[in-house]
Amino acid sequence: MNTQTERSPGTRLGRDRLAALVAADIKAGSYVNLGIGQPTLVSNYLRPEQAVTLHTENGMLGMGPEAHGSEIDEDLINAGKVPVTELPGASYFHHADSFAMMRGGHLDVCVLGAFQVSATGDLANWHTGAPDAIPAVGGAMDLATGAKEVYVMMSLFAKDGTAKLVQECTYPLTGVGCVTRIYTNDAVFLITADGVRVRDMFGTTLADLRERIPVPLEAAR
Repeated sequence: MNTQTERSPGTRLGRDRLAALVAADIKAGSYVNLGIGQPTLVSNYLRPEQAVTLHTENGMLGMGPEAHGSEIDEDLINAGKVPVTELPGASYFHHADSFAMMRGGHLDVCVLGAFQVSATGDLANWHTGAPDAIPAVGGAMDLATGAKEVYVMMSLFAKDGTAKLVQECTYPLTGVGCVTRIYTNDAVFLITADGVRVRDMFGTTLADLRERIPVPLEAAR
């Protein structure tokens, strides 16, 4: 996908197109965990020839796309309680074994949502710190620490217009220096040793992003 240099109104990616982009970027043969929320949509866009094996922390390997209609089995759900299908060769195991896989470095990629991501790849996705907020860390800390790569899917801007890509996270951290890519409706960012690079843009320009995001941004090489 080519980086845009001109603003194209109305071309921000919707949730499904963004999920398809993430799915296309996952290397063939990978073992992958999809977090609750937007990331679960990625399962619907993985191609059979990618041979990607999906892991869900409630104890399943070989999860398929979301289930609909007659496919729904109320006993077959992902960690977000969304009905899913199973692929040939799927297996089931104890919750403790599932977390051992997560913590033991056996997952190639996890895709998580986020409240904030810092310029150095710190992740904050379990608590905003607000007095009335209900913290919900789940297995995010285990995934952020154990997976070889962490992709984030999130909206780039909060409801008040502030950027979620920040120089330093102000919310409680889930993981330190763990995020390698950020997928948003406006742009895809790569977290590198040399800083944050903008790989793709959708309906915006690099100048616009630099104006709204408090992080030095460079075009991808």
